[in-house]
Amino acid sequence: MSSLKADETFYSLALINTPGIGHATAKYVLSHFPDLSEVFCASKRNLSKIPGIGEKAISGIRKKDGLSTAEKILSDSRKKEIDIIPFHSDNYPHKLRQIIDAPFVLYYRGNLNLGYQKSLGIVGTRDASNYGKIITQQIITDMVSQNPVIISGLAYGIDIEAHKTSLSEGLNTIAVLAGGLDRVYPSIHQKTADKMLDQGGLISEQPPGTKSDAHLFPARNRIISGLADALVVVEAKEKGGALITAALSDSYNRPVFAVPGNLNQQTSTGCNKLIRDQKALIYTGAKDFSYQLNWDDANDKVVPLKNLHELSPDESKVYGLLLDHLTGISIDDLAWRSKIQINLLSSILLSLEFKGLAKPLPGKKYLGTN
Repeated sequence: MSSLKADETFYSLALINTPGIGHATAKYVLSHFPDLSEVFCASKRNLSKIPGIGEKAISGIRKKDGLSTAEKILSDSRKKEIDIIPFHSDNYPHKLRQIIDAPFVLYYRGNLNLGYQKSLGIVGTRDASNYGKIITQQIITDMVSQNPVIISGLAYGIDIEAHKTSLSEGLNTIAVLAGGLDRVYPSIHQKTADKMLDQGGLISEQPPGTKSDAHLFPARNRIISGLADALVVVEAKEKGGALITAALSDSYNRPVFAVPGNLNQQTSTGCNKLIRDQKALIYTGAKDFSYQLNWDDANDKVVPLKNLHELSPDESKVYGLLLDHLTGISIDDLAWRSKIQINLLSSILLSLEFKGLAKPLPGKKYLGTN
């Protein structure tokens, strides 16, 4: 274990596998201890100052309960060629980091740089009709010129159609799994998953060896929503995982589209209801994505720094980070990226807001303006 002491991945795993520590608490710990190796040497008094941390978590940290679990996960992941990406790593997907309940640790296999510019989530029923499959193919074919990464869940029906079509059209595609990456579910999709390792990748928040139990799928859906700029529901029944994913995308302020369907078709009930209740935009063609996401001119936009000479060094640092995140960044994310304490950071953000350089967003997020 001594060779791992300088490994921040190891300590990230140890922290998230400590009893009483969840994703939110782990991020609070990170904002107070940017060097996570210091957490397991911290006094009870210092640990108790962390927001949201309880006696169970403090006890677990002090007992170093998560260290042995972390060592096993690291060993298993290396044997199975699975990369581990902590929340504070530069390799962590910046789109996913922006959601409030982003996983503290990701497991990844693939060849894709997760800092991709454009992405589209495509989900739907497992009982896809021919209409649903054709529309899925059409959506992806029409988007080839935009070169988005296609995100889905490798399930039967719409999901697997989205992945297969992406591969055939030369687009990168990512599958988010509910279980460990060494256990592709359903197993019948193993060949597709293997192809995606060369043209995209596989992501999970679960360590190797984890079975894809039913209770893990709703949590998996938030990752699909978090990785995508927008989500389109192709077909969905009145209840199901696709509608959960749509609700999550909406809560993250990501555009949701729904494909209208036959009023007498059970697999169209969910999409038609989303449109009726104004919880999704009606999908009529690829131009809808380009219009809503400004994809047609996204590459032409250059955001210049404004009044930079008037800003303090800390203000310049924070403003630069704001401009790096075109859809906003959370204050917790800003804290660990800037290495500025939350109290001081709040004052800096207020100052930038007065100067017209920052705008508060829902969910304790901020957007850089110019």
